[in-house]
Amino acid sequence: MTEGLRIGIDLGGTKIEGAAIDASGSLRARRRVATPANQYRATIETIIALIGAIEQEIGVTAPVGIGIPGAVSPATGLIKNANSTWLIGRPLQRDIETALGRPTRLANDANCFALSEATDGAAAAMATVFGVILGTGVGGGIAVRRRVLIGANAIAGEWGHNPLPSPAPDETPGPPCYCGRSGCIETFLSGPALAADHRRRTGQPLGASEIAQAARSGDAECRATLDRYIDRLARGLASVINLIDPDAIVLGGGLSGITALYEAVPRRWARYIFSDRVTTPLLPPVHGDSSGVRGAAWLWQPGEVP
Repeated sequence: MTEGLRIGIDLGGTKIEGAAIDASGSLRARRRVATPANQYRATIETIIALIGAIEQEIGVTAPVGIGIPGAVSPATGLIKNANSTWLIGRPLQRDIETALGRPTRLANDANCFALSEATDGAAAAMATVFGVILGTGVGGGIAVRRRVLIGANAIAGEWGHNPLPSPAPDETPGPPCYCGRSGCIETFLSGPALAADHRRRTGQPLGASEIAQAARSGDAECRATLDRYIDRLARGLASVINLIDPDAIVLGGGLSGITALYEAVPRRWARYIFSDRVTTPLLPPVHGDSSGVRGAAWLWQPGEVP
C-alpha cells in the first residue's frame, strides 16, 4: 500500500469508471469500460480487471471503494434496491473481496456523490451535506463531517421514494413508481418524469434538456412545465431541510445543469420550511459526473488502509 493513494470505482448501468486519486484529491489515473449488463460474474471480472489496470498504471496497490446503484443490506449482506437488477440478492462485496484478495468498501452511488462534494467539492467547508441525484431516477445521500451516513437500514438519504409533499389535487395519487407505490418524489422529479409531465400537458414529446432550453428561450408551455418542476423540487427539498437541516444541498445528475433551479427553488421553498428564515444554499456540483468515482475513493479516509 502507498499512503494517500486510493482507487474509486463507479459501477453504473452502462459504464464502469475507475480512478485513482491522491490525498490532495488530484487525479492520478482514470479509465472507463462498458458495463456487462445483466451479467453478474462478468461485472465482477470487469471490476477486478479495471482495478488491476489502474494499479499497474499508478505502480502501487491502493485501497478500493466502490459506488453501486443500490445498497448492501445490513441484514443479509446482499445487494438491495439496485436499478441494475442483476445485482439484487447477490453478495457483491464478498465476491469482489474474494476475487481481489483484500477488503473493499461499498456505498450507494448517491452517498458517494454527497461524500465527494462534501470532501473537496461544492460543499467542502460544510459539516452536513445533502447530495441530490436528479437523473433517470432521484436519489440522495448524506455526508456528515466527510463521512457517509448509512443508517440502520442502509437507506439514509433515500428521499426519492417518499411521497411528494403537499400534493395538489391533480398530483394525487400521482404516477405509478417502479417500487410499487404511486406519487413518489421520483415520479415527479426525475428526467423522464419531467418529460412525461410536459407530454401529458401539451402532447409534445420533448426531453428534459429540450424543455429547459425552450423555457429559457421564452416558450410559454415549457416555462409552465419548468415552473411546476421547480415548485415540486422546492417542496421535496423543504421536507429534507425540515428533517436534517443540512448546511448545504448539492445537486447532481443530468438535471443539475438547469441553471434556473439554483435561484428559483430557494425562492420557493421557504413557504414550506418550518423556520423564520432559510439560509441553506443550493449548489451546483464542482466535480459533475466525476463525483461518483471520487466519492467512492474517499470512502477510505487519509491514512486508512485495508
